[in-house]
Amino acid sequence: MSGTELKSSSYVKAATIIIGLFALFILLYIAQGIIVPLIFSVIIAIVLHPVVNLLVRIKINKVLAITIVIILTIVVLSVLGTLLFSQISRFAESWPLLVEKFTEAINNAVIWASGYFDINPEKFHERLTQSRDEIINSGVSSIGQTIVTIGGWFVMLFLIPVYVFLLLLYQPLIIDFIHKLFNADQQGSLGKMISQSKTVVQGYLVGLFAEFIILAILYTSAFFILGIDYAILLGVVVSLLNVVRYIGPLIGILLVLALTLITKSPAYVLYVLLFHILIQIIDNFYIVPKVVASRVRINALFSIIAMIAGLALWGISGMFLAIPLLAIAKLVFDNIESLKPWGFLLGDTMPPLILIKPIRKSKKPIQG
Repeated sequence: MSGTELKSSSYVKAATIIIGLFALFILLYIAQGIIVPLIFSVIIAIVLHPVVNLLVRIKINKVLAITIVIILTIVVLSVLGTLLFSQISRFAESWPLLVEKFTEAINNAVIWASGYFDINPEKFHERLTQSRDEIINSGVSSIGQTIVTIGGWFVMLFLIPVYVFLLLLYQPLIIDFIHKLFNADQQGSLGKMISQSKTVVQGYLVGLFAEFIILAILYTSAFFILGIDYAILLGVVVSLLNVVRYIGPLIGILLVLALTLITKSPAYVLYVLLFHILIQIIDNFYIVPKVVASRVRINALFSIIAMIAGLALWGISGMFLAIPLLAIAKLVFDNIESLKPWGFLLGDTMPPLILIKPIRKSKKPIQG
């Protein structure tokens, strides 16, 4: 093959990959109503699979074991959901009052600023009154949109247990199907890859869930100690946002600080910030290394890219699914020889810095 043909072939291959990726993203966006519940179900099934296996080992029928595990999971989530729903209801009822307190705090700041900088405060007050009405109306409409969204979530929550049950029941069939896709020479390495990936993915997802539970307990306890309103809701929201690495903890604590500022004295903002720093130190130096990071780590660049892509594709669900999916992709890449460079690129292992020395041109002697 000549150089021109090789170059043309490379262009065709690159164009095919780009078009294929573009078509894949369009398909993922159009079919999100089917794909998102299915991905949630796969993740939950992976987490619950060891528990089902444990019950099967003690001579419980597999169908009964799956049913017991799913029912217990639904009960636990229902109790948590009831607590959160009560907190959300209280928050919705208090929304106009919170806006009123926020406006009052801004008014005080404007009065101080107008006296200090010699600015006419009347225009500020007029604009603030208009903004307050807009915030209240938008808050009510947002609550209405949230109710519609929750209705969609209820439909998805009905489908997910069914998917999880069937995935756990037909897991041997799915594994056997994957084996049949490859020839006999590849069965050994394929079996090893599936076994390692399943173990690491299960460990990672269980670790992620354990991190969420520990952080929810720590944050909720801290907010209760400080007497912050909606402690359970805020504790769960901040812990859930913490799953979204790098950006999530910042967004979560800013929400808490804003709510604290309009419901408590300014000193409590400092107390909340100190508790947040302490919990983040515990999370980053103990929980993550011991529970999550020992299994897989994704670098900050691709974590943020994945979250933005997930948000664009599937909204909030996509943002939360982005990191687990990226972690699973890295595990697959790490176990396939030809894809190992991509797994290395997604990880956070920094290679040693290579210094490139400038090439010095040798001086030729001038011939006379």
